[in-house]
Amino acid sequence: MLKVVARKTHRLHVSIRLRRPLSEVFPFFADARNLERITPPWLRFHVLTSGKIEMREGLTIDYRLRLRGIPIRWTSRISAWEPPGRFVDEQERGPYLVWRHEHRFREEVGMTVAEDDVAYAVPGGRVVNRFLVAPDLRRVFAYRCTRLREIFDSPADARDFVRVE
Repeated sequence: MLKVVARKTHRLHVSIRLRRPLSEVFPFFADARNLERITPPWLRFHVLTSGKIEMREGLTIDYRLRLRGIPIRWTSRISAWEPPGRFVDEQERGPYLVWRHEHRFREEVGMTVAEDDVAYAVPGGRVVNRFLVAPDLRRVFAYRCTRLREIFDSPADARDFVRVE
């Protein structure tokens, strides 16, 4: 008989305003290889999928990285592809019990708002999340926001945030 185990799902929310039109911002995010440009160097992140990556629903992408020095292989699948407003990637293989990352984009006057909403669960539950995973995610996504501001020549905005719940 199968035993169902309830998992505590945590949330990561990020919002950043980039002073570029949606027509410029979305294609950057649609190129999976740009993840290497916005991921912190201490993660030693590399896209392993070879050749041109044509984003579409059902696409799987393989990565390699190091979490706290431990080598990790990660496979994600694009479960929703709705350009230029939204796409979703979900972990098929990797360090999380659950990882569902929704990317949303909307144009405002003179800028694009890029938002991330991640639902995730970790081995070890709340304690591991509170003391290890949540601080790491805050740091990774804060770095990502800094890099995006540099790439898109955008100053920080008081409405930008990285929040883990």
